[in-house]
Amino acid sequence: MQVISTISIWIVPMLIAIVLFHGTVKRVPTYEAFVDGGKDGFEIAISIIPYLVGMLVSIGVFRASGAMDAFVHLLQPALKYIGVPPEVVPQILIRPISGNGALGMMTDIIHTHGPDSFLGNLSSTLQGATDTTFYIITVYFGAVGIRKIGYAMKVGLLADLAGAVAAIVICTLLFK
Repeated sequence: MQVISTISIWIVPMLIAIVLFHGTVKRVPTYEAFVDGGKDGFEIAISIIPYLVGMLVSIGVFRASGAMDAFVHLLQPALKYIGVPPEVVPQILIRPISGNGALGMMTDIIHTHGPDSFLGNLSSTLQGATDTTFYIITVYFGAVGIRKIGYAMKVGLLADLAGAVAAIVICTLLFK
């Protein structure tokens, strides 16, 4: 474990040193290339701010309005029938939109039910088995100016659904 910790601390500085050394060997003006890359990164960061603000406002409105709680309450009989705990449904719904929001929900579930409980294991597995599809599409597609996102979004959400179903089935088999 100590070796992995040491590697994780040194991996980024070593990668930077390798890139600088390689650029120097290839006679690339590394400092000027670094400054140009920084300018491009700053412009990209500025260009994605409207997308991020729109996404974060949507999440806030959805949660604060009580729409999420009403939706989970509406689904509760069906969820019980198929064996899905209703406590994890908000995390499943928020995870494709916001990783931090889903992490907060996972933390709340673990704090309430314990890390070794079925819900704690399921919530942790859901966090790892799904991804922030809308965030990825918003940030990365917005950064490069891709407007046609239909197929990418469908495939990403389908992958999130498959990850959630797999997490529920596997955790039910292993921990319940």
